[in-house]
Amino acid sequence: MADSLDDSLWNTEVTAANYDAAGEKYQNAILEQYKIYVEMADRVSARRTLANTFFLTINTAILSSIGIFWTNKPSGSVTWLAIPLAAVLTLCTAWFYILRSYRQLNSGKYKVVGALETRLPASPYWRAEWAVLGEGADRSKYWPLTHLERWIPVTFGIIYIVGFVLALVV
Repeated sequence: MADSLDDSLWNTEVTAANYDAAGEKYQNAILEQYKIYVEMADRVSARRTLANTFFLTINTAILSSIGIFWTNKPSGSVTWLAIPLAAVLTLCTAWFYILRSYRQLNSGKYKVVGALETRLPASPYWRAEWAVLGEGADRSKYWPLTHLERWIPVTFGIIYIVGFVLALVV
């Protein structure tokens, strides 16, 4: 764990002696903060899943609508097709960066969880779970969802661009 994280996490003015001589209340306070913080990290993950579902639903509806309502090659100006293309590509870009932001936020939160675990008797997430998963090096043990989910908005963007080009050429 980086010293700077420890320096910013722990209040040096507050020690076990501030709670009680045996330090039991201090340990309980750390455990309570740990529980709350893990819950907050889990909520960020839930919001991330909700954002993913939202964008996936919108993009699926857009592609379905195109498939259902497109009967003839467009006869108007290319500009009229470029406007909705720009809109859906903007949507895909926003999706990509929102997922990236959630990934960064979760990464930071779980580093703090690991730092909190250094003051607890066990380190189930930071040491044990990560060790069981081969520290992310072995894809047969663990392949982070973030490696897959970052390609979904890119894939939709490519589908939109290919569809735009095909609409102009075919």
